[in-house]
Amino acid sequence: MSGPSLALTGLIAFVAGFVQGLSGFGSALVAMPLLLLYMPARTATPFCILMGLVITSMLSLDLRRHLDWKKIGPIFVGCLPGIAVGTYLLKTVDNHVIKKLLGIILITYSLYNLMVRVKPRKLNRLWGVAAGFMTGAIGAAFSAGGPPTIIYTSLNDWNKDEIKATLSGFFLLTGILIAIAHAISGITTRQVLILFSFGLIPVIIGTKVGNRLYSKLSHTNYLRVIYGVLIIMGLMLIMAR
Repeated sequence: MSGPSLALTGLIAFVAGFVQGLSGFGSALVAMPLLLLYMPARTATPFCILMGLVITSMLSLDLRRHLDWKKIGPIFVGCLPGIAVGTYLLKTVDNHVIKKLLGIILITYSLYNLMVRVKPRKLNRLWGVAAGFMTGAIGAAFSAGGPPTIIYTSLNDWNKDEIKATLSGFFLLTGILIAIAHAISGITTRQVLILFSFGLIPVIIGTKVGNRLYSKLSHTNYLRVIYGVLIIMGLMLIMAR
């Protein structure tokens, strides 16, 4: 890979780290479309997973006081069977239709929450299991699994640190599983590791900058950031081919 391409990879890693450092999710949302402009998905996907591991490790460490495995556990438990179902759906369902439908749901949900003040509530943990199941299924089938968990955490009566810590802890656990699967299957190649070495410092810096800005946000403004990123995610799903 040429020098300009490596420099661009570093820039993309910085922006991806910044977005997730600010919101608690979204690094792949930013990185994947840009990386796919000049590298195959088989390289971009494991690269994004490794970047995500760095980001979620940093955020989980920074928010360790707010990590509550009782919050993360139900989502993670639900995610595991969801992955199996999503793998089956990948082979049988028209994923373009589902992606567009999911995009419309995300945009509608986010606009509603931006325009109407929704009162947070204490949700039963079974909703966490359901959110985890949908996250696993949608993620395995259509590579867009984050929204159900993001919506679940934002609906709870948790403060912004609890929301972000729960998202970071959950995505860290799932990222570890995926990275192990990639390593065992040989998807994480020497080229991926070389790219990762060029993106490591930028993604760390981007995450730190985004996290610093996050610390200045109020709870209300943090939720607005979440809904804004979900709208962008929804638009990208609708426009995806």
